[in-house]
Amino acid sequence: MSPSSQRRQRLHELLLALIAREEDLQLMDSEHPQLDGGTAPGRWLDQNRRTLQRYQALVRTAVTLDALLDAEDSPPDFGAG
Repeated sequence: MSPSSQRRQRLHELLLALIAREEDLQLMDSEHPQLDGGTAPGRWLDQNRRTLQRYQALVRTAVTLDALLDAEDSPPDFGAG
């Protein structure tokens, strides 16, 4: 397995672990709002925007954790040079 595929696998596992810890993680609402008494379009868009931002935060957290794991595995050599 190449280093890039190992990293992708680790990122995937980190993201799944973070998602599993979430108690109430919403899914994107694919249903278009009904203009005749259903969910207002603005509210529907806002809810999906918040859901997307939550997932983006989870991905950023997984990437940060992955970078920290990389830093622990190979600390920089400050003595060279």
